[in-house]
Amino acid sequence: MAEKLTKKTEKARIHVTGMTCTTCAATIEKGLTETAGVEQARVNFASEKASIEYDPNQISLAKIKGTISQLGYGTATKKSIFPVGGMTCASCVARVEQALSSVPGVVSASVNLASEKATVEYIEGTEFSELRRAVTEAGYELGAESETLEDVTMAAQREIRKTRNRLIFAAILGALIMALGFGPTFPGKPYLLWALATPVQFWAGWRFYRGTWGALKHKTADMNTLIAVGTSAAYLYSMIAVLFPGLFAAGGLEPHLYFDTSAMIIALILLGRFLEARARGQTSEAIKKLIGMQPKTALVIRNGKEREIPIEDVQVGDLILVRPGERVPVDGIVRQGYSSIDESMITGESIPVEKKTGDEVIGATINKTGSFQFEATKVGKDTTLAQIIRMVEEAQGSKAPIQRLADVIASYFVPIVIGIAIITFIIWSLVGPAPALTFALLNFIAVLIIACPCALGLATPTAIMVGTGKGAENGVLIRSAEALERAHKINTVLLDKTGTLTQGEPKVTDIIAIPSSSQEEVLQLAASAEHGSEHPLAEAIVKAASEKKFELSPVADFNAVPGHGVEATLKGKKLLLGNLRLIKERGLSLNGLEEEASRLWEKGKTVMFLGVDSQVVGIIALADTLKPKAKETIAALRKMGTEVAMLTGDNQRAAEAIAREVGIDRILAEVLPEHKAQEVKKVQEEGKVVAMVGDGINDAPALAQSDIGIAIGTGTDVAMETGDITLISGDLTGIVTAISLSKRTMRTIKQNLFWAFAYNTALIPVAAGVLFLVFGRTGVPTGLQFILGNHGFLNPILAAAAMAASSLTVIFNSLRLRRFKPAKFAG
Repeated sequence: MAEKLTKKTEKARIHVTGMTCTTCAATIEKGLTETAGVEQARVNFASEKASIEYDPNQISLAKIKGTISQLGYGTATKKSIFPVGGMTCASCVARVEQALSSVPGVVSASVNLASEKATVEYIEGTEFSELRRAVTEAGYELGAESETLEDVTMAAQREIRKTRNRLIFAAILGALIMALGFGPTFPGKPYLLWALATPVQFWAGWRFYRGTWGALKHKTADMNTLIAVGTSAAYLYSMIAVLFPGLFAAGGLEPHLYFDTSAMIIALILLGRFLEARARGQTSEAIKKLIGMQPKTALVIRNGKEREIPIEDVQVGDLILVRPGERVPVDGIVRQGYSSIDESMITGESIPVEKKTGDEVIGATINKTGSFQFEATKVGKDTTLAQIIRMVEEAQGSKAPIQRLADVIASYFVPIVIGIAIITFIIWSLVGPAPALTFALLNFIAVLIIACPCALGLATPTAIMVGTGKGAENGVLIRSAEALERAHKINTVLLDKTGTLTQGEPKVTDIIAIPSSSQEEVLQLAASAEHGSEHPLAEAIVKAASEKKFELSPVADFNAVPGHGVEATLKGKKLLLGNLRLIKERGLSLNGLEEEASRLWEKGKTVMFLGVDSQVVGIIALADTLKPKAKETIAALRKMGTEVAMLTGDNQRAAEAIAREVGIDRILAEVLPEHKAQEVKKVQEEGKVVAMVGDGINDAPALAQSDIGIAIGTGTDVAMETGDITLISGDLTGIVTAISLSKRTMRTIKQNLFWAFAYNTALIPVAAGVLFLVFGRTGVPTGLQFILGNHGFLNPILAAAAMAASSLTVIFNSLRLRRFKPAKFAG
């Protein structure tokens, strides 16, 4: 994905292949940052993505790709063929190539005049509409993609296949070398072992040398360095023993061969990398699921004719037909028809939503029942789904504060391990048991191989990827890893009232009529009087009447009395609908309804009196009603030990009425929008970690001031830019889901980090030979001799197996987060 930031700066997200640990990511970051024209580079090992800001006037994406390649890593891009129309000569070819190359995200473009086709290489997220617009502006036509030569998934799968093939090759030859090693001696056996080990070392293990060279060019070292040095030591020692056995005999040593050690270490490391790549792919399952929801085509109605076109060709304003069982292609507004739509994949809400003319529909949701036509309002990268994918990708690519500790340790880890390995070699070569040089070499290799910065590097980002993806699946969008981490500390939630706790629009809640009248008559007369008014209260009364299918009578002499109500004439009767002050000013009899009105006022409701001629015949009460599950959400938050308070600009009485209904004790009422941030700050000064929940528009300053801003969104107007967390459906239970998910994710991260630290702290000393001090004189128990030999020294091959297992342990622990399920609420 690439986008323009300013006139001179562009931003790109590139899929990087071949990384094996966080130090690989750091090497790429360092290499890119040192490249002229690159202003900022962040590389995430777990998501395998590089986020780059660069100046296109100084450097192109092709050169950035080349830089990554020079560092010893690959990039996964998409290559497609598009038909081009309107070209007549070679200069046309040059113009089309230039137009395509100018689009942010395009790595290269090659145009063939004879076949009238353009082969374009571009990064993930580049829009076809951008390519077409660039070509159209140049005076030519670009057709829809005719052939995909390669996409990012194919490139990533190719990398996994390469690792698998090299693994199989290394495993077969490694097993053969081990079998020959245990077999009888025969002439030429050392040379045969050497011949078998060489392709394993330099073909199957080439990636480790390539990575080491890339790191050394930038004066750093990474996991590849440890593996390359460790296996090369075993290989070179054995090669010298084959070519110059006299050197060992002169020193009174037996020339042992360790080709099996170097070959099996490479095979086991590749096995770990292969399994790790497959498991790591599962951490981004949620984002793949979201991308897979996007329909490929849309049935548009143009010039009165139905026509199926690629989704990339849909334009704003197009009229689109959706049949039962089909996915809605893009965002839009229903213009004709009625249906119910399953929006669970976007909002997390399982109950289908009824849609009629004028309602919004979200792209990628599923049409359940009727057919309908809708007008496209958002296409391409502007759709809700595209925004969600972009936000989740950015969150997965970001770093949590807790990750910084692991990154700092990982940056020093490899040099420290190399230092420990050298010290281990020196000590055991001087004071070790005979043959000292052999044991010193094996311990040196074991230390290099068993050390695992990968587990440290994967501990946080894998959990963050699964956690943010799981949030998106349940209608909770988490903006960054930092927000996900901070959310687990929340102990106070401040809720805005209107539009957050409540629906945000008044509804008729009570109708009371005098004995000589009826509720139906009161509502029908009131709605007839208000039919011409645009006041929110008037609209609520008319809506209540229409829901009951009442026929409204036309009125005469309609007059709005500002701040009080309305008056009109209906069939010779004078109607007056308004507040108590209006009724008293006109001297109408209240017919004993004062007590009922007082009861309704106590509940924070707005009371409208209906007068006919000289007397009041009934009252209508209106209120902003609670959102579904509001009460259950408050109860769940309090059960979690979280304090809940209401922050509203409404009057104290109305606020207290809502607070009583949902079970909130603390009320901050009559707070102006510009003062809400100050109230949040006051609560923070009490030592509280505050989450502010609001609609993301009026509450923007308060959301920004809070430790975690939770924006309430509905439909396509999701306030994604305002909060740290966005609840897509507006369902308040998402607050509980967000906090619970954060706590579960942080628990997983801490487990991962504990394992990574414990593994390295415990096993590096074992690999260095510390158990010789325990078993050196008494001998190793029979059951442990396979692991520790006769003297307590760890077999380097088992060290490689342990290293591979450590990374997988962290990944599989993070994948347990996929089983997270939000709490169920009744109602």
